Amino acid sequence: MNHAPIQRIPARDAPLGDGPGVRRLLPVRSRRMIGAWCFLDHAGPLTFADGKGLRVGPHPHIGLQTFTWVMSGEIRHSDSLGNTQSVRAGQINLMTAGHGISHAEVSPAEGGVIHAAQLWIALPEDLTDMAPGFEHYPQLPSWRLGEATCTLLVGALQGYQAPTRVHSPLLGLDLECERATTTEFPLDPDFEYGLLPLAGEVGVEGETFARDELAYLAPGRTRLALELAPGTKVLLIGGLPFVRDVVMWWNFVGHDKAQIAAARLDWERGDGRFGSLPGEYGPRMPAPALPWRMGS
Repeated sequence: MNHAPIQRIPARDAPLGDGPGVRRLLPVRSRRMIGAWCFLDHAGPLTFADGKGLRVGPHPHIGLQTFTWVMSGEIRHSDSLGNTQSVRAGQINLMTAGHGISHAEVSPAEGGVIHAAQLWIALPEDLTDMAPGFEHYPQLPSWRLGEATCTLLVGALQGYQAPTRVHSPLLGLDLECERATTTEFPLDPDFEYGLLPLAGEVGVEGETFARDELAYLAPGRTRLALELAPGTKVLLIGGLPFVRDVVMWWNFVGHDKAQIAAARLDWERGDGRFGSLPGEYGPRMPAPALPWRMGS
């Protein structure tokens, strides 16, 4: 069966709070979303000295879920609902912003190594204004597929079901191997997919993708065959294409510009919609000016 060509999306450097930068894969001009996945940063592996690690101060979100997958090291999450939770290797923190929440993320003061991916999931339009919440997932389904180890982050695959609570049909899978291997597994032909090497390189449909090169696969595929080089680690994300594009700006996801503008104004006013965090996390991030005039 003929498929649409694979789209190759290179990463770009992006800042991340007070600390080392990250590599950003989504959104880009040529690809805004993959299913409900609307943001993808790859951090690390980053090595930092004492007191020089990750520090992202208090900032707001609406209309999305933040999804933090840690592969090594530790990140501490704190939010305006009163949750404080460290996420370590092999674990996920999932924060639902809904109507509004603020949070901060820091790494241990003693320094070390961090390797993580942070993604955002756009909420469906009818759930954009849902109550905020937070969940921590310390254990995830894992199994061997030939020489590769699979860890299911979101959704269902090969009889396994991830516990993560999402609100759209989605898939998230971590795949890694020590030795070179080939592997194959089924895909949902209604889904679109993104395949990102986090380490090493992977061959798919005759093309090779290196670390921080995202391969976009359009809907229509029923199987995915991969050739993994030694020491490769791959993140696969997928989902049903969103029927309607979302509006993304700064830390907000909405379905029209008025939602975004209202959230910005509420954050700048400090009117309580986003709550507050203890002073130890530093001052609240100021919102930049909107890139459009209201009414446009």
